[in-house]
Amino acid sequence: MMNHKPFFSAPLCMALAGIIGMLGIDQASAQQAVPVIVKQAAIDRFVDRVEALGTLRANETIELTATVSEIVTDVHFEDGQRVKAGRILVEMTNEEEHALIEEERSTVAEAKKQYDRLRPLVQRGAASTSLLDQRRREYETAKARLRAIESKLQDRLIVAPFSGVVGLRNISVGALIEPGDVITTLDDDSVMKLDFTVPSIHLASLQTGLPIIATSPAFAGRQFEGIVASINSRIDPITRAIVVRAILPNPERLLKPGLLMQVALLKNPRDVLVIPEEALIPSGRENHVLVVDRSAEPTLTQRRQVTTGGRRPGEVEIIDGLKAGEFVVVDGTLRTRPGQPVTVIALDSGNEPLAQLLTQGRKGPGQ
Repeated sequence: MMNHKPFFSAPLCMALAGIIGMLGIDQASAQQAVPVIVKQAAIDRFVDRVEALGTLRANETIELTATVSEIVTDVHFEDGQRVKAGRILVEMTNEEEHALIEEERSTVAEAKKQYDRLRPLVQRGAASTSLLDQRRREYETAKARLRAIESKLQDRLIVAPFSGVVGLRNISVGALIEPGDVITTLDDDSVMKLDFTVPSIHLASLQTGLPIIATSPAFAGRQFEGIVASINSRIDPITRAIVVRAILPNPERLLKPGLLMQVALLKNPRDVLVIPEEALIPSGRENHVLVVDRSAEPTLTQRRQVTTGGRRPGEVEIIDGLKAGEFVVVDGTLRTRPGQPVTVIALDSGNEPLAQLLTQGRKGPGQ
């Protein structure tokens, strides 16, 4: 076998080492410092997000129908009109009921007159008590018949039971309607109910009062905030999910019943340590970060294993391995090795874009 001689002779290597020692250059500083951007790990409010799909319902909703077979004589609303509670919407044929009411009112008035005339006679002993009881019974019977006729008249008036917006009108004046025929719909859309299903695995953390954020492609970029109002008492045995109902304020009346909404349920609120997601260095099932001690000279990086928790766009929860106030590398992790000196060119505060931070680094700190 051939023996290869070293490129530099032993005396030359010793001379180079002596020159480096005379100049005061150690091995760490001989390495070129890598420019990096760091961010300080800080405590922040964190919540777990559960994504779901839900359907909007009006706070109160009904289909207005008739209870008798009659001819429509008048319609007092238009399509999509907002009406107050108690407003008469539709009138049907009721001349006979009006006549019967007038007749019965006269009967009630006469029965009351006979009763009032007999009372002082009974008190003086000029009439029997049994006759007074008979007059009282006639008076009460007449009032009962009047209430019955008035009830029949009410059946021929379609009245709004609550304030809201009516839908499309399905009848016209002169039409014969029968019990069960849908005249229109009435929805109270001042607030909306949003029903969505949540996997039963989240049942332990579900409770009323949790905040939700709902979005819809119909209102791009618009978020609607609400709270969980109620939770169903049963879990679906097929889907193993439970129905949750949230309440959404609707002051602008933008939301409509039946609209499909994308729901983000915000549960388990807590204060935890949070760092940017780009600071993580995955390695198999483990995650690491590069920690920078800015007070040391030279500034070196330290590779540290961390335990992660929940995530949200751009940020991750750190359960163990890092303390609040420590600085982690968020830009330059691929160029940096543990123990390598670095130059912190910018501090990421979370408000500036990366391009601006890089520009700041080229100008130099403090410029």
